Amino acid sequence: MNITQDRIPNNVDLASDPKLRKALETWQPDFLKWWDDVGPEGFDNDLVYLRTAISVDSEGWAHFDHVKMSDYRWGIFLNPPEKDRKIPFGDTLGARTWDEVPGEFRKELRRIIVTQGDTEPASVEQQRLLGKTAPSLYDLRNLFQVNVEEGRHLWAMVYLLHKYFGKDGRDEADELLARRSGDKDSPRILEAFNKPTRDWLAFYSFTTFTDRDGKYQLGALAESAFDPLSRTTRFMLTEEGHHMFVGETGMKRVIERTVQLMKQSPGEDVTRRGGIPLEIIQKYINEWYSASLDLFGGEDSSNAANYFAAGLKGRWLESKKPDLDHVALQGDYVVKVPQTSGSEADHKIPLRRAMNLVLRDSYVEDCGKVLVRWNRTFEDAGMSERFRLPHERFNRGQGLFSGRRFDVDGRPIAEEEWQKRKGAWLPTEADYAYIQTLMKPVYEPGKFAPWIAPPPKGINDQPIHHLYVKFSDAKPWVKG
Repeated sequence: MNITQDRIPNNVDLASDPKLRKALETWQPDFLKWWDDVGPEGFDNDLVYLRTAISVDSEGWAHFDHVKMSDYRWGIFLNPPEKDRKIPFGDTLGARTWDEVPGEFRKELRRIIVTQGDTEPASVEQQRLLGKTAPSLYDLRNLFQVNVEEGRHLWAMVYLLHKYFGKDGRDEADELLARRSGDKDSPRILEAFNKPTRDWLAFYSFTTFTDRDGKYQLGALAESAFDPLSRTTRFMLTEEGHHMFVGETGMKRVIERTVQLMKQSPGEDVTRRGGIPLEIIQKYINEWYSASLDLFGGEDSSNAANYFAAGLKGRWLESKKPDLDHVALQGDYVVKVPQTSGSEADHKIPLRRAMNLVLRDSYVEDCGKVLVRWNRTFEDAGMSERFRLPHERFNRGQGLFSGRRFDVDGRPIAEEEWQKRKGAWLPTEADYAYIQTLMKPVYEPGKFAPWIAPPPKGINDQPIHHLYVKFSDAKPWVKG
């Protein structure tokens, strides 16, 4: 299925719906102004080696070329419809999926789409200054690829709002451009998308853990009975995989460089040679993993139960698991909750009300596999060090454990002890300050900052020293 090369590239036949096309073409200049105002700063006229969607079929969907980011062909792409697709879960299991929004679920679907859509521009805003401290042209290009694809994911949600929700949808689409990450008066909806992304270690943590939450949220929506949402998110998942690749491999290269420095000078503080200590990396893992757990919402959720019952949001790979109970009216999910006596009690949650937690379990398992891959760096080097995920109770702002203090092993602690020890578990201002001293741009092709190892290969079979970004002018923040 080829993409039409219209003013707005699409495979949804916008040409046959003049009213919708006009509405989206009216929104487009506002999107471009948003990109100009809060998108990547300082690279407006540079040519970036970007991948652009040209099809959504199995033959390939990407074209690589040097383009200005402002000229990127953002558009609207849905996976092809699946013939005779049936609702894979909930109260209407087995019924035909919907091509239009049922009136009784209009409010809920709009909320789901707006919440997902709000995360896409938020991450661009969080990362807008990182290009000025990129550790290589390879990494700079990867940052910009993530940014333009997050912009395209915004388009995906805005299309659904405009096409299926009338004036309410158009108003919501405008609000997606009005909110700002971290803004005091008009912040983004979810707290993790208001966190500052101060440096590249935070960026790799974000794209490893927070974008991985996006994978599971999109996967749950790909099961939706509302077929346009399902088809939209299935294509988005194709691009989301690259974002996680950038994060996981970026962090792995940081770890490889630190291990290399440790092996070269055993016992020496790696900061003396411009490396990032393992304990700081672990603190970043703790910070971004715990923040990303909050994105799944409360463990006991009536909204999650209602979404599942209505067929709006399923579990990870719901339709691919024939032996799963797709109605989920039986059984409980048991959560261990510490008591003031020091013991733990079983907190039983009816399965439908625990759907956030079930989805989160798939995410936690996936994150565990990431750490196994990172820890192979230590194994290969013959070292005993290992990274670990903190307990699900640690540093939580949502759900059963919010408002309480726990150590990284999930043991309850008093506020006083938390204040004394939190600097051993989460980045301190001194940690952030040290990382900032390392954030100096490296723009020479094939060169890398001293705190990160080169990748094993380049993008799209290009060499590592490929000119991934062609600068049109000198960058004033580069000294010397």
